[in-house]
Amino acid sequence: MPDSAFPQCRIVPLRLLSPETTELLLNQVAGVPGVRRAVINGPALPATVPYGPARGTENPNTNRRTIQVRGTEFEMRVQTGMVTLEVEDDTVVEKIRTACDEVFTAFPYTLQTGRQFMKSQASLVDYAKYGPNADEFIIGLTDPRRKDSPVIIPTATPDTDGGRLSDQTQTEHTSNYSN
Repeated sequence: MPDSAFPQCRIVPLRLLSPETTELLLNQVAGVPGVRRAVINGPALPATVPYGPARGTENPNTNRRTIQVRGTEFEMRVQTGMVTLEVEDDTVVEKIRTACDEVFTAFPYTLQTGRQFMKSQASLVDYAKYGPNADEFIIGLTDPRRKDSPVIIPTATPDTDGGRLSDQTQTEHTSNYSN
C-alpha cells in the first residue's frame, strides 16, 4: 500500500470502549482542527444472531446504541477497539494526544503514528461501490459487505480568516475488526 500524502495516527486503548467512552473520545477528536477523516474498528455488534441455533433471533447487546458526535447521531455497529485518523499535518497529532489524555484516565492507550494505516488510493472495492469519481474522503473506508454508507460528522477546522473554527465534513465509518 502506498504511503498517504497526509499523516495518520491510530488510537489503541488497552480495552474495548463502551459507547459512552466512544462518544466522549469522538467528540474530543472531532473537535480538534485538522482531522480529515476517521475509521472505527472493533468487533461487530450485530442486531440479530448471525449463526448457531439462535440464528436470526434478536441479539440484545447494551453496547449497540445510538451515540451523538458533534450533533450527528448514529448507531454503534462495532464496539470500539481502535480509532484510525488522517490529519492535515504532524502538529495535529499532538493535539489528538492531548485530547486522548483527557479521555483515557482510568486505563492506558497507545497513539501510533505513520502514513500506512488507511488507504489513500481507490481500491477495486472503492471503484465497484462508488465508481471512478469517488470522493477522496471516503476512499479506503469501504466495507464491501455493508449496504449502508459511511456516517458523515462535522469536524472543527481552522478557517483562513482570523483563525475561527468552521465546520467541514469528516467521514467516519464503523467496520468489522480484522487482523
